[in-house]
Amino acid sequence: MARPEVSGTHTHESGRVALDHGTGAKLSGELVSLLTSSLGDVYVGEMEDSAVLPIPGGKIAMTTDSFVVTPIFFKNGDIGKIAVCGTVNDLAVSGARPLYLTLSIVVEVGFPIADLLKITRSVRDTAIEAKVKLVAGDTKVVDRGEVDKIFLNTAGVGTFERAPLSARTIAPGDKVILSSYLGNHSIHILSMREGLGFEDRVASDCAPLNGMIEQVLSSVPAGAVRTMRDVTRGGLSAVMHEYAKASGLTMRIDEASLPILRETAMAADMLGVNPIHLANEGCVCLFVAPEAEEQVLATLRGHQYGRVACTVGVVTPVREPQVFITQSDGTRKLLEELVGAEIPRLC
Repeated sequence: MARPEVSGTHTHESGRVALDHGTGAKLSGELVSLLTSSLGDVYVGEMEDSAVLPIPGGKIAMTTDSFVVTPIFFKNGDIGKIAVCGTVNDLAVSGARPLYLTLSIVVEVGFPIADLLKITRSVRDTAIEAKVKLVAGDTKVVDRGEVDKIFLNTAGVGTFERAPLSARTIAPGDKVILSSYLGNHSIHILSMREGLGFEDRVASDCAPLNGMIEQVLSSVPAGAVRTMRDVTRGGLSAVMHEYAKASGLTMRIDEASLPILRETAMAADMLGVNPIHLANEGCVCLFVAPEAEEQVLATLRGHQYGRVACTVGVVTPVREPQVFITQSDGTRKLLEELVGAEIPRLC
């Protein structure tokens, strides 16, 4: 069995991960020390079996997710950035303030340690932007082929400083608002995989949205933002169908209002996919009381991640859980829910 690349007893950043790095012995400790030092002050774990944390308030939000994106490095991000953003955003759209994250890494033998540290430094930088702390972690090393290079798993904890958001509060007349472009993350990753040549013109939208969301919730009276959801797997279509079912109301989307870059639309047409079904990593869909629409839009547009925010639809009074899209020619079409995935998993 191949031994790790070491000098004396020290694992080098220029080396590669070996099976012995996952044994729990000295080499494991060396690898963990490299990783935790790369995380800097955002890592507050004390190497105990569990973290002991102060939690203010009476309710917490918790979430967990796993990340298997390929390629692991891309324009405007990597698997480490997605892991933090995905977890932070899931907490923030519930109305919670994200506080703590855990990070578990499953990496295969032969993975470059330099790339591993690049990923953890990306985790660090994104956690700093999102103002969250990493409080616990785990690293597992497996043989080649048992994972696709590297998988990450995160868990997140947040606290509520206001009432949690709920789909049950959606009402007829509520406006549907998007904070950013649709489809950019999916098209960027697919373009890299398929060699389409769009990856330099369409970057991933991967971003932590909790700061922007907090600004929005603080700018309007309580309850004016009914609920929200980050537009990830299944795209806007999945979000609209989810909330149509939760509210029992019909949703209507205006196709001409959807924020879609020209290059994204071109690439999607080449691939035979619809941007309304594509995953994003930096876009949130908000259901907003009509009297708060302009204030929410103004707040979103004043933030770097919400500059193209726009109203794209409305909740109708029709008590049937359906989603319609008004096409550019004025015709109205029932938007069917996808049975399975239109494209391979991208996050």
